[in-house]
Amino acid sequence: MGPLGICSALMGPFGLCSALMGPLGICSALMGPFGICGTLLGPLGLCSALLGPAAATTTNIVLLLMDDMGWGDLGAFGEPSKETPNLDQMAAEGMLFLDFYTASPLCSPSRAALLTGRLPVRNGFYTTNGHARNAYTPQDIVGGIPDSELLLPELLKKAGYTNKIIGKWHLGHRAQFHPLKHGFDEWFGSPNCHFGPYNSTERPNIPVYRDWEMVGRYYEDFKIDLKTGEANLTQLYLQEALDFISKQQASQQPFFLYWAIDATHAPVYASKQFLGTSQRGLYGDAVREIDDSVGKILKHLQQLGISESTFVFFTSDNGAALISAPKQGGSNGPFLCGKQTTFEGGMREPAIAWWPGHIPAGGVSHQLGSVMDLFSTSLSLAGLQPPSDRQIDGIDLLPVILQGKLIDRPIFYYRGNELMAVRAGLYKAHYWTWSNSWEEHSKGIDFCPGQSVAGVTTHTQEEHTYLPLLFHLGRDPGENFASEEYQRAMEHISGLVQQHKATLVPGQPQLNVCDQAVMNWSPPGCEKLGKCLKAPESDPKKCSWPH
Repeated sequence: MGPLGICSALMGPFGLCSALMGPLGICSALMGPFGICGTLLGPLGLCSALLGPAAATTTNIVLLLMDDMGWGDLGAFGEPSKETPNLDQMAAEGMLFLDFYTASPLCSPSRAALLTGRLPVRNGFYTTNGHARNAYTPQDIVGGIPDSELLLPELLKKAGYTNKIIGKWHLGHRAQFHPLKHGFDEWFGSPNCHFGPYNSTERPNIPVYRDWEMVGRYYEDFKIDLKTGEANLTQLYLQEALDFISKQQASQQPFFLYWAIDATHAPVYASKQFLGTSQRGLYGDAVREIDDSVGKILKHLQQLGISESTFVFFTSDNGAALISAPKQGGSNGPFLCGKQTTFEGGMREPAIAWWPGHIPAGGVSHQLGSVMDLFSTSLSLAGLQPPSDRQIDGIDLLPVILQGKLIDRPIFYYRGNELMAVRAGLYKAHYWTWSNSWEEHSKGIDFCPGQSVAGVTTHTQEEHTYLPLLFHLGRDPGENFASEEYQRAMEHISGLVQQHKATLVPGQPQLNVCDQAVMNWSPPGCEKLGKCLKAPESDPKKCSWPH
């Protein structure tokens, strides 16, 4: 019967209950969300028995990934201005994850980890040009996501999913790295950050793609006013999401929507109707527009009657960029430092799971979670197993989300090619500390403004391998005071580190070589628009990563 088997053939993406009885029909009205249909046909019932641990082969998946949004930016996480009513309502109706982490304190490696379920040091999204250096995919990067990596949308295709990415790809902009070559069916967005504007001589403006071809460039065709912060991009991304969901609902095919918007990444932007509406300034305006957009996406799912067959997860790629705060950056709440660092502010993210009829409302979880878990959890929702020919770092969170379980697992904090810290339970051990160099700090580049902690937020790379710094994150979330329970905690953490390093096989580093000739000079479709630019001669060099 094909990869979807009995559940797909008989029940379709909207389920036998939905098709025959309506979203609020017999199953809902007479038996409740966990009645006969939930028991026999739901995520832990007949489909599970036949097709795998999650059983929901027909569950739509929506991953909402923000850019540089901090743990402390949402009302549900304590932001005092309470300007995110829709996200707060999403949390009230779903589950809040308080201990959810990125796999890297920088954008590209984090996104590669989410879509592969693997640490960046495994999937190649790191550099060996310097020790413990953050690296990403600017325009002149030669590398990108390797063909050897299996991405989430590639695997979901096996279960009949239609996959769309909206927003920032950031896993390489050269032809072989195009998202439609790695499992996505549709794309509206850009391959890089919306930096600019550029003069088209030293470097081109970033292209915006629809599917295989560019449809314009930032600042030229997709305006961003750096003086006022006005841009209509979030509204475009919202409409793309609503249209895609409507189309998939009409076709009754399961879908994966990866909504990776970047309004909260400097230079921050918001559309005209949101400018000046936040107590927090332009950054708050951008957050308010995102909140409004998420509310409309969730309402759209409900109005189409598919909210109970759609799993939605909201999070961010890394902590808030305190270097840009407060005008162009957000809040990491009580945590130390921000983006670019492996302190809690750089790695811990806001996270909300929403799935009406399945996730009990008002849930709060202390499960140690990771963006890599979205890979494994999504596969489980589709009734698929993770690849068995490689190490997968993400875990399936469905037992946590649906049954309230806690799974014992560590969190590894990597910065480039170095394991900087490890968390096990409430204890975090730092094996290396570094914020950034004195040279960069003297230029005003400060990743920990107003948060200097002696011996911790160091400006030289300090090794603590033989005597790690230990903090109890329950009592001391700001990583200020050394923990007293040293010997017992470190015995456990040391064992985890030894096991991890013994089995670690680093991937080929993809972020070592830069070349101006590979910039977005002539992307596919530029001829139709008259926007092809002449590239300089190739001159590959080692990329410079100061942080």
